[in-house]
Amino acid sequence: MINLSLNKKIIIFGFIFTFFSSFGQSFFLGLFNAPIRNELGITHGQFGSIYAIATIFSSLLFIWVGKKIDDFRLLNYSFFVIITLFLSTLFFSFINSIYLLAVGIFLMRFSGQGLMGHTSTTAISRYFDKSRGRALSTIWFGMSTAEFIFPVLIIYFLTIYSWRSVWQGISIIVIVILPLIINFTIKKINFESREDDLEEKPKTKIRSWKRTEVLKDFRFYIISSNMLAMPWIFTGMAVYQSFISDSKLWEVYTIPKAFMVFSITSIITLFSSGFLVDKFTSRKLIPIMNIPLLLAMVVLFYSKQEISAYFFLGLIGISNGFGNILGSSTWAEIYGVKYIGSIKALTTAFMVFSTALGTAVFGVLIDKGFTIENIAFICGTYIIISISILVLFRKTLEPIKLEN
Repeated sequence: MINLSLNKKIIIFGFIFTFFSSFGQSFFLGLFNAPIRNELGITHGQFGSIYAIATIFSSLLFIWVGKKIDDFRLLNYSFFVIITLFLSTLFFSFINSIYLLAVGIFLMRFSGQGLMGHTSTTAISRYFDKSRGRALSTIWFGMSTAEFIFPVLIIYFLTIYSWRSVWQGISIIVIVILPLIINFTIKKINFESREDDLEEKPKTKIRSWKRTEVLKDFRFYIISSNMLAMPWIFTGMAVYQSFISDSKLWEVYTIPKAFMVFSITSIITLFSSGFLVDKFTSRKLIPIMNIPLLLAMVVLFYSKQEISAYFFLGLIGISNGFGNILGSSTWAEIYGVKYIGSIKALTTAFMVFSTALGTAVFGVLIDKGFTIENIAFICGTYIIISISILVLFRKTLEPIKLEN
């Protein structure tokens, strides 16, 4: 019998839930783009529109369902999430019309990208305090692992099986493996049994904010403007990567190969940022989070050489690594952990919505005749403005401390 500490068990839980959340991520669903479009007879534009609309509706529902993690035991909520993911993956295998495609994408974005990732990051943010940064960096490695494994694996499976069979196989894996995982890892864990109770008590306690209070706090919107830069800009760049390649006269495989650099820099930053958060706090790191993303826009604006694709995506990978950690730890630092589930539900919904918005904005700009250099300039301007406002108000980001 394997005997692990509660700390290690919840890390395993977070890693696996983050890994399985990949089924609802754009990089994973995009692998089935071609076979689904060919079978349904729809264009790239139609698929993109359906994807954006379904994503927006999933973010709206998620705001309500995501906050319920504050009201239930982690074990019970996780079991609900597993059942939802299982039914969503099974439903996806039966898509035979554009209407069912919309429902299928809605379910996968809601259950995979939304609930699975939300459950893991919320659990880690609540449970850990002193080593929250390192814990988050460890579980986010689950996503990096999925991004490294699944593209090649799924493409291989699609040469042997139909895309429907692949999704049916995924649903079986979900319902067989995940219940065993939560039974082993979090059966005895609740949000009252925290790292603080197992180690030394923190010297100070901070006020915990309710979601309604957070929505009235101007700092929330300043931070969010920075947090959302990466999701909407990177999603737009990823969805329209063929437009970038055509504009720069790059080979068709240049950007896909450059994604390897993206994965490497993301992983390196994930682990290093975890230690940096624990040492310096998230609040001090937010201003530098999007600087690599800004430099990536500069590279995209000025360079036409194919090698610049590797620098471009490598820089984005650095911001991605920072964003994955800071996107969870910052809210817990500033607003406390008592209501972190409902707060994270809100911020995750904003993130999901921004990815849909980014896809739509890029599409409109491209249709209006904007060049990729024009778009890079717009993105860069947004980043500069959001960072400048954050730096201006950086001294207000301290949490409200409570007297012992």
